[in-house]
Amino acid sequence: MNKNLFLTLALIFSIAVFSDGHTNAEKMVLENVETYWDARNSKDWGTVVALTSSSGMLGTNSDGSFHKPLNTQSAADWARQNPGSVGQVVVHASEAHQLNASTVYARYYAEGVVPDGNGGVRPYRTRVTSVWVKENSNWVMKTSHFSSAAYGGTHQTVEGDFED
Repeated sequence: MNKNLFLTLALIFSIAVFSDGHTNAEKMVLENVETYWDARNSKDWGTVVALTSSSGMLGTNSDGSFHKPLNTQSAADWARQNPGSVGQVVVHASEAHQLNASTVYARYYAEGVVPDGNGGVRPYRTRVTSVWVKENSNWVMKTSHFSSAAYGGTHQTVEGDFED
């Protein structure tokens, strides 16, 4: 009887220990998602490129345009496409799910302010899904899909939200 009780308790406690559901790969991808957006916010284009697949990226933007073709990115490309302010975007409610030994699916909300094209900023909120793959022992983004997240009466981010 005591043996069965012990085995049952061991099983229950081991489930609790492993129930957070985060593998090392998932944890690393979640860290990389944060690092990626921190690098974009600070215009650290070398880090942005280092966190994307060296064999190219597949992307879909939230502006309603068509899917983007496979694109191998460079820091110079990022700098040329973002000569002014890039705004401030932060990640919310991030999740990661390891699909196999070399693939992790991530999803999260990205919210902040981005340039409006007239020298000001506008609020930005989007849902992001991405697939991260293991290349040379590093987790890098292979695909990203952004879809607009309507505000629906919730707070719209303004520049002052980022002031201390």
